[in-house]
Amino acid sequence: MPLKIHNTLSGRLEDFVPLVPGKVGLYVCGVTVYDRSHIGHARAMVVFDVLYRYLRFADYDVTFIRNFTDVDDKIIARANQAGISTEALVDTNIRAFAEDIAVLGCLPPTLEPRATQHIPEMLDMIRELIAKGLAYPVDGDVYFAVRECPGYGKLSKRNLDDMRAGARVDVDERKRDPMDFALWKASKPGEPWWESPWGRGRPGWHIECSVMSSKYLDQPFDIHGGGTDLIFPHHENEIAQSEGARGCTFARYWMHNGMVTIDREKMSKSLGNFMTVQEASARVGGEALRLFVIGTHYRSPLDFSVDRLDDAAGNIARIYETLARADATCGGEQVPATVEAMRDFRTAMDDDLNTARALGVIFESLRALNRALDDNDVAAAAPLRAAVREMGGVLGLAQADARLFLERARLAHLDAAAVNPAEVERLIAERNAARKTRDFKRADEIRAELKAKDIVLEDTPTGTKWTVAR
Repeated sequence: MPLKIHNTLSGRLEDFVPLVPGKVGLYVCGVTVYDRSHIGHARAMVVFDVLYRYLRFADYDVTFIRNFTDVDDKIIARANQAGISTEALVDTNIRAFAEDIAVLGCLPPTLEPRATQHIPEMLDMIRELIAKGLAYPVDGDVYFAVRECPGYGKLSKRNLDDMRAGARVDVDERKRDPMDFALWKASKPGEPWWESPWGRGRPGWHIECSVMSSKYLDQPFDIHGGGTDLIFPHHENEIAQSEGARGCTFARYWMHNGMVTIDREKMSKSLGNFMTVQEASARVGGEALRLFVIGTHYRSPLDFSVDRLDDAAGNIARIYETLARADATCGGEQVPATVEAMRDFRTAMDDDLNTARALGVIFESLRALNRALDDNDVAAAAPLRAAVREMGGVLGLAQADARLFLERARLAHLDAAAVNPAEVERLIAERNAARKTRDFKRADEIRAELKAKDIVLEDTPTGTKWTVAR
């Protein structure tokens, strides 16, 4: 079956048919680099990384553009507060973003342009909009005239008259309509600026994505993505100015991921209810954070809790434990992946990128793999291991060496729990000696002492094993 995408513009599932057979142009709104990214940002980054991976898996040649907003009110305010230049703040946070993206296992996009690198192109588009009567300058600012755009509101399904009725007309009396938005802003003291036909200033937020997407992907292009919080006004305004300037469709398919919530409130820095990617990955690792994100369909809200994050870490550990068993049993033998698993996986992913269902296929394959390993059935285990690895690769999971992953996780867990392995082994040896002399009271005391330190013992035919409980 063909890949089906829920197109926000039409409000329905549509077969994905690219403009140019075999090629896809994908643009995703990136971050405003005034601070480190939180899990809400991570969701958008991971969702569209999975889309990028899946399109490539389906043999498309993908040009993937994800921008940086590097001039903005928040950036200016944060830089002034820190007593540094906006350029210094931006460079620091772009480096931090690169670290977060690497931890999440996201592939690098084709290009990551910065808004401030495209000022001349923005000025050209603004001139074009003014020439067509779609924009007007006022005292160094330039506004887009929404009343001149008949289709305004088609993405967000909002009626312009209703929006006007609810608007605060006293925000800026210079505007012809309260819904008109800024394409260019006159500079204020202490702000970065660029020369323009309307005086020194800086671009509005929406114009940057119109310019960068059309420059690198042409217009129209195939897929535009971002969070649902960007549908209005950002994406709505992008459509208005892009289609007004060029006279043709802007983007053909619009994909929007749902918000990350805490107690049903959107995770955001303004509300203070957020956890950064850095904090979450320090707790459970980037791969577990990635699994947490894709465990829910991308269009649905994703409610965050530390317990759910820890559950994801446990599931990642189970994946690698099974793969480590399979590697020990099957060795380096490379065989094709199980056909049925790959078919079911594709069916899930073709259904509007249903990663939750695709993960179900992976975990069912892991259960089958464990059964085959229990039976020492290498012929059945090897193609199942290959399927888990191949499906995991599309989702950005299960690609590390299993034995090394588990060892690193064990050492990190010990370090976090401040556990001394030598002391644990000494106490286990003492317990084993007590059991041999039938001093079960002392043996139970040692087990209880270790349990109080979150050390869990498991007596097996090959000896006593121990792990650290979270």
